[in-house]
Amino acid sequence: MGRAVRNPPIRGNVSGRSCGRRAGRTSLSRMNTILTAAALAAALLPVTALAPASAASSGACDPGQLCLWGKAGYSSARQAHELADTGIDNCVPLPAGTPARSFVNRIGRPVTTYQSAECATEAEFDTYPTGTWVPESRYTVRAFKVWEN
Repeated sequence: MGRAVRNPPIRGNVSGRSCGRRAGRTSLSRMNTILTAAALAAALLPVTALAPASAASSGACDPGQLCLWGKAGYSSARQAHELADTGIDNCVPLPAGTPARSFVNRIGRPVTTYQSAECATEAEFDTYPTGTWVPESRYTVRAFKVWEN
């Protein structure tokens, strides 16, 4: 027959509570160190994570506008479109030879960008809510459509 296996004895504190004043101080010291490290890490986060400074520095996109740039990173000439000029649910092709690679949606409504100049859904397309900053589209934008909320 086989030998019976015994569980090793449990040593130390099994209640989960600290074992005296010294253990409590060590835990508090460790907690202070963790909190200090977390505060320092938060202070060192780049401000650009909160606001896209590169878009603001290369040209403003006012509230109520959809702004498009021909190159990634909000560079090259900016095209600005407003709801009064585009309407709702209308396919708006970009002027020939001026596709977009980056854009900002501040028009106040969802916008769908299309790879196709005819807003065809057989090619790539994506819908973006208002307040979206896209520094580099995954495809060349040739048309867009503004939607009702």
